[in-house]
Order: sequence, then C-alpha cells, then structure tokens
Amino acid sequence: MKPTLNVYALPKLVEPEELAGAAAVVIDVLRASTTIIYALEAGAKEVVPCLQVSDALAAAEQMPAGQFVLGGERGGLPIDGFHLGNSPEDYSPEQVRGKTVLFTTTNGTRAMLYARAAAEVLIAGFVNASAVVRALSHCEQIHILCAGTGGQISQDDVLLAGMLVERLQRQGGLTYQQNAQAITARELWLRSFALPKALGAEPLGPEALAEQLRQSLGVRNLLALGLADDILAAAQIDRFTGVPRFDPRTGRISLQNSD
Repeated sequence: MKPTLNVYALPKLVEPEELAGAAAVVIDVLRASTTIIYALEAGAKEVVPCLQVSDALAAAEQMPAGQFVLGGERGGLPIDGFHLGNSPEDYSPEQVRGKTVLFTTTNGTRAMLYARAAAEVLIAGFVNASAVVRALSHCEQIHILCAGTGGQISQDDVLLAGMLVERLQRQGGLTYQQNAQAITARELWLRSFALPKALGAEPLGPEALAEQLRQSLGVRNLLALGLADDILAAAQIDRFTGVPRFDPRTGRISLQNSD
C-alpha cells in the first residue's frame, strides 16, 4: 500500500472505520490539544478525555480525593464545579503534577474519541509540532483530524495541519499520496508566512504566528471571552518535546518522548 497522508478539516469528513490500522493525529490548537500538552508537560500523570460533563463527574466519583483534577469548558468558559478551564497555562505543576486530569471540551475531546479506531492517536499542537513529525516518521498511513469549532472549519487547526504536512513531506523520507485537504492545508501554511519561516529556516516567533491564528473562528470566540493570553500560549512553536498519545483501549492519554 502506498504511503498516505490525509487531512480532514473536520472529523465528520472521514468515517471512523477509515482510520483503522493507521496513525491519527488530532488537532485542536485553540485549545484542547494545546492544553493537554501543557498539562502533561507540567507533570500530570495522564489525561482522560470525556465526551460529556457527566462522564467526567462520574469518573471523578471513582477516584480518591486529591488524585484528580476536573478540567474543561463549555462555550469556551470553565465548567461550574470544575477545578480548571481550558486555558493551557492554568495547567501548572502546582495544579496537576502527579494527578489524573478528567477533561471535557466542546470540540477537542470529541475529536479524540472519534479517532479511537486508529492504531495510534497522537495529540498535536504548534507547541510540540516537531516532536509530532518525528513520532510520525515511521508511519506510512497518517490521518490528521482537525477538531474545528462548533462543527465549522477553524483556520488555526488547518494551519497546523498544513505545517505538519509540509514537514512530513520534506523531512519524513516517504513520498505520500495526499488528499485534496492535505494539499490545501499545506498551501495555506506556505502562503501565510515568508518562505524561510514557513520552511523552518528562520525562527517564527509567537507574535507572528498568533497574528495568523487571530483570523480563525476559534480565536474570535476567545477574544470575545477575554482569553487573548491563550492565543500566545498556543503559538509557541516547539516549546515542548513530548507527544501525548491516546490509548483507545484504556481511554487515557499519556506523554511519550518522540525520540
């Protein structure tokens, strides 16, 4: 089978069974995938993505007090009774070290659970982009799923998908057959910045990336809620070197080094 690299601008654009046997990469730049990366890099033991608020609360009832943190959002805002919302930098070592994060969001955790038929599910953000590329270097069948915002395509997710496609195509050592969405995402990434920055030959600072992210639907929602700091937190390319992996058998996300 020829190496394949597909992008889906929304999860519903691919049937779950089409992911079987392949590596899936789930992207929700603003903010679930970014927040999960921050939480695990801050020392969280694991993250459990939950579809509904009630699922997270039910899981909490089965755990001893002090061993878990409830986190997530609805409508972009923290959930009543939860310890944390969905702002990446709130997941500090003081808050999450050694604990299980029970996490539910409007878009991102739903996309992660949608991808559970894949052989492996990686969680990607700009903050660990190079690590994700390294982790995928051995994979011949890759599907990148963008979570979107409220069922609509969000440019921040597609932009990261394009960055991953560009780097995998150039650095991965394989010649991939790509779908139209992968080609379009890569073109968006290359058009968005001066070529040396888009190709990684020159540093791309958080402010420059954040300026592009501010054009997306998800960012407009965050700005309306006064959460502009989350944009810069998500725009720090390669801040981290770990790759969260979702194990569909256990329903848990843990951190692995990409090397």
